[in-house]
Amino acid sequence: MMDTHLLALQLMAAQGCLGAFDTLYHHELREALPQRDTARRELGIHAARALIYSGLFIGLSEWAWHGVWAWVLLALFVVEIVLTLWDFVVEDKTRLLPASERVTHTILAINGGAFIMLLVLNLPAWLAQPAALHLQTHGWLSVFLLLCGIGVGISGLRDALAVRDIGRHQAAEEELPAVHFGHVPERVLVSGATGFIGQQLVQALLRDGHEVTVLTRAPRRAAWLFDGKVVCVADMAELPAERRIDVIVNLAGERILGWRWTAARRQKLRDSRIALTQSIVAWIARAQIKPRLMLSASAIGYYGIQQRGDVSQLAEDEGAQKIFMSDLCREWEAAAQQASDYGMQVMCMRLGLVFGRQGALPLMLLPIRLGLGGPMGTGSQWMSWIHVRDVLGAIAHLWNLSREGGAEKPLNRVFNFTAPEQVSQRQFSKIAARVLKRPCFMPTPGWPVRLLLGEQADLLLEGQRVVPRQLQASGFVFYYPDVKSALSCLV
Repeated sequence: MMDTHLLALQLMAAQGCLGAFDTLYHHELREALPQRDTARRELGIHAARALIYSGLFIGLSEWAWHGVWAWVLLALFVVEIVLTLWDFVVEDKTRLLPASERVTHTILAINGGAFIMLLVLNLPAWLAQPAALHLQTHGWLSVFLLLCGIGVGISGLRDALAVRDIGRHQAAEEELPAVHFGHVPERVLVSGATGFIGQQLVQALLRDGHEVTVLTRAPRRAAWLFDGKVVCVADMAELPAERRIDVIVNLAGERILGWRWTAARRQKLRDSRIALTQSIVAWIARAQIKPRLMLSASAIGYYGIQQRGDVSQLAEDEGAQKIFMSDLCREWEAAAQQASDYGMQVMCMRLGLVFGRQGALPLMLLPIRLGLGGPMGTGSQWMSWIHVRDVLGAIAHLWNLSREGGAEKPLNRVFNFTAPEQVSQRQFSKIAARVLKRPCFMPTPGWPVRLLLGEQADLLLEGQRVVPRQLQASGFVFYYPDVKSALSCLV
């Protein structure tokens, strides 16, 4: 029996390693479940399972469960199995798991079943003993299982807090007025629909009664993500020329912050923006009924780098610079503007840093949450940002204006999507620390960031003070005009 029990504990240790990998790589890094509003139920199940596993790891690390305690152990096994099966059902209903996560879950299920069965073999002997938790240590294995128990307990607490935060965020969102895109349902094509902004835009369009087609490299994932309510195409060539599309929202673009900007990486960034936009315009050229409006993403990287100490505000009429990120945005916008040759209204949206529960903000706030926040580099670089709710609101605003303006009143073709308040990176860190009730004292030197990222470090260490002049002039009112209100809503 002792050998069986020891083998069960060794398999539990393997379960701890596999579970840590699954949580950190799949749930946190790849899927970012704690930032997904749709993952609330799954996170609740994860929290309950993690707390049960925490009790099992700690309880079995140095003790044998005798008498009535053996029945408690058996009950925990039963509850864990039920939660696991429920988790499988919820996952299949809410998201398409990547292959690596499915493989990991299969191995976890097999390994978990094995150690549970091995421990069950000990139950008859344990039930025959007087009720007690009998000390039974196993050296370093016991220490490792104890650490696993503490770690999975922290993970369970983190998921439980995420469930609470998602609930609060959803309640706050419900208090805001609904976003309406025009007064009549239209047929909409959205590229970049599975991205951070695209997901929320498509959900808002569906709620508003529009018919949505998404252009995506992962049509199966998109169909799953939107519960089969959208038409998915992987290439514009799949869209027949007779298909009617009224509005195009072009959000596609490979994530710009990441690997160094090598020649191959730059080409990939161009293809995901410029080449894809050109393919959309090529479809417009052969479409039998032309869309009336195209809203195409760009970025405030168009303006290049603003010298430190320069407090001037950059509006839409400011020119671009001769650096890669400026050229990328300028060529991207030029490709989109070609659609105006076919009688369409074309508007380019120069997006600042978008604040939301997904995207870059959670990573930016992580050191501050850990009490290690502070300015990056000099801290004097400008940060021009916008809340994701205001991105959706501004898209709807331009959509509605395009209906009112018509051909006789063409709209300005470029709009800065940034909040009215611009702050320095140092000011942002201080405001975020106050909202999170954390200290703000630890600066991050700029040279390691530049050494790691090369030229793209300019995205973090330099900045631009960009103002939404055209949006405000057109009558748009921001829900979150300042950093404090935006962060208070999100965190």
